[in-house]
Amino acid sequence: MIRVVLADDQALVRAGFRLLLDTEDGFEVVGEAGDGAEAVRQAHEHRPDVVVMDIRMPGTDGLAATRQVCAELPDVRVLVLTTFNVDEYVFEALRAGASGFLLKDTDPVELLHALKVVAQGDALLAPSVTRKLIEEFANRPEHRRPDPKALRELTVREREILALVAAGMSNDEIAEHLVISPATSRTHVSRVMTKLGARDRAQLVVLAYESGLVSPRRG
Repeated sequence: MIRVVLADDQALVRAGFRLLLDTEDGFEVVGEAGDGAEAVRQAHEHRPDVVVMDIRMPGTDGLAATRQVCAELPDVRVLVLTTFNVDEYVFEALRAGASGFLLKDTDPVELLHALKVVAQGDALLAPSVTRKLIEEFANRPEHRRPDPKALRELTVREREILALVAAGMSNDEIAEHLVISPATSRTHVSRVMTKLGARDRAQLVVLAYESGLVSPRRG
């Protein structure tokens, strides 16, 4: 059972998501919130598997709430919702610890899949819009950070793995690209996450771009 908190300032949006989840086996809506502060409170109270977080809410917005939830409740995943496919706040949410994002007009089947992916501890990075978002904002000067010491401790193969994760490849795709087994691919990704202190693949992608290991494509 995947336990979910819905955070959106529009009651009709929350009602629509609740109706969808209530009619699907394996999901339970344990709380709702109309602003970021309430979302944080609901997350502390219910300890859900996933908080579905609207990024733009009055008062405490979704970005601040995401940062707080991810810092205080490391076992709670955040799936960000946005109206726009390229939104600087979404990149900031990924950097704050969100496990991925979806557009509000996403097909219901995709939303259910996203919740399952995020609840399992993976990051929702496959959609091309996610790569577009990262390419748009990751190399802006105000977002760049010095190459962390941990990155220099990666092996050559681990740096290669990190670059492929940043390209949006799944473990199976990395395995096929490098001609290694899926199990070996998973082991490499897990080691990179441990060395860099990343909670999931989303943070690996952000770190790869911010450190300069990979650069956004142009054109």
